[in-house]
Amino acid sequence: IRQINRTNSTAIIEGGGTLTDALARRDVLRLRHSVTTAAADAASGHDQRGAVRQMRSELRILSALPVAELRAQADVMAKELREVDTLIQRTNWEIDLIEE
Repeated sequence: IRQINRTNSTAIIEGGGTLTDALARRDVLRLRHSVTTAAADAASGHDQRGAVRQMRSELRILSALPVAELRAQADVMAKELREVDTLIQRTNWEIDLIEE
């Protein structure tokens, strides 16, 4: 584990920064993507159980969040996440483990 951590902290990746920086970026993107997707699902009623029946005389439920905008942001984050993950995987193949 020490060798891996030492290697990750010294390996410079494409675009600047270290492999450790890229791993941190990936973790942050995963968290943000998860939160954004969950917010969009909740705002759209996606997480409600059963079908919602509505008659003309009933009140209409309006979302407090812009669902389409949240979904678009989640798509952008997912793309960034795939790109960072690909960069990490490629770098793992290209660099050698630092020996103690």
